[in-house]
Amino acid sequence: MKLIWILAALPALAQTGMREQMEASIAKQRAAAAIQRESVRRQFESVRIAPESAPEMDPACDPLSETAIEPIILDVAQAQSLPPKLLHAVIRQESGFHPCAVSSKGALGLMQLMPATADDLGVANAFDPRSNIEGGGKFLKGLLDRYKGDLARVLGAYNAGATTVDLAGGVPDIRETRNYVDSILRRVGN
Repeated sequence: MKLIWILAALPALAQTGMREQMEASIAKQRAAAAIQRESVRRQFESVRIAPESAPEMDPACDPLSETAIEPIILDVAQAQSLPPKLLHAVIRQESGFHPCAVSSKGALGLMQLMPATADDLGVANAFDPRSNIEGGGKFLKGLLDRYKGDLARVLGAYNAGATTVDLAGGVPDIRETRNYVDSILRRVGN
């Protein structure tokens, strides 16, 4: 919708010489998005994750090493009374340890927080690894409390939303969500 508004406003902007700059910027953004989509497709094809569940990555955004991220995971796990293996598995599944990951639905960072969820959790910068994991840890803890420790429901809600889980009376029969839940449960040993 914003693109339509911008294009409609272009004739007026031409008077100030900004039209060409905006068109060039839009073209660069489209080219960068195409590169990201192809990179993500190749990456997730190699590990057999359904493309619709794969986050997009900035090609310049390298994954964090597990040793670099482990102290953050341990701090957040302790603060939220969560198993470190759970945080580790969610981060691996959500972003593959890429702090700049952005999903096609707009989820951000290592734990793929939706912008509204990040705001609700007080995450000012969803691309900051510590802030993102702290927010994701709070979110997981809230879901664990809500679903009384039922990890399958927690993970289903993390992936598809609590309303969807509540309406389904458990993990919803959505292929992406079932695969997500099964993959993480295998990683944490449940």
